[in-house]
Amino acid sequence: MNFSIITLFPQMFDCLFNYSIIKRAVEKNIISSQVINIRDFASGKHHITDDKPYGGGCGMVMKPEPVINAVKYSQKKNPHSPICLLSPQGKKFNQQLAKQLTNYNGIILICGRYEGVDERVFLDIVDFELSIGDYILTGGEYAAMIIIDAVTRLLPGVLGGATSAQDESFENGLLEHAHYTRPNIFENLKVPDILLSGNHKEIENWREESSLIRTFLKKPEMLYNICLKKSEKEILIKWKSNIEKIINSQNLSGTNSLSSSE
Repeated sequence: MNFSIITLFPQMFDCLFNYSIIKRAVEKNIISSQVINIRDFASGKHHITDDKPYGGGCGMVMKPEPVINAVKYSQKKNPHSPICLLSPQGKKFNQQLAKQLTNYNGIILICGRYEGVDERVFLDIVDFELSIGDYILTGGEYAAMIIIDAVTRLLPGVLGGATSAQDESFENGLLEHAHYTRPNIFENLKVPDILLSGNHKEIENWREESSLIRTFLKKPEMLYNICLKKSEKEILIKWKSNIEKIINSQNLSGTNSLSSSE
């Protein structure tokens, strides 16, 4: 897969493609990159890439000509790649979108700056817009890096294990289970005994419940949007039963936080 990045700051991507898992993906020829400097396609002595907005207002706007020319240059190498504009107005990027992008042989990412990009860039060449969240960054480069990282790690052969990407948070609609490693005891906190038992079936059951617990406590809204497995429903039913027992025991014993405080 080829990532073509249209940017005013190409040096920012050196750290992305030269380290860790992304670097190994490059070395294995699973991914490749083409980082294109928009200034190389700006006309005039000073290669100006931005200008004041028509109608007045604060800040500067990226000019359409150098951006579009940079994209057209990129298309010579990536003729069938979709063109994505990184923008806070775009569709919010998530794990499902990352998986969808793996279906392409390449993608062209336009990194906006300043107050934004001339609207004619969007109208002329952009296929879709993506946002990594409802906040404003100094530039689209950071968003592009996140998207490249998220997509790359889903490509076959990038991660160590065959199921590494499948067992993570959001892949099955739930957060990932808790993880532990050596030492067994750290600052009086002990690794759950079940993880040391060697009983793989019980370990899987524990991880399934851990995943549900973490999702319920941290992002309960996710549970409304998935189809739970039978075993997961049974776990929730067990919790419900235990919670009801606790409430009933409190009522029977007369424990009441409101009355006791009066």
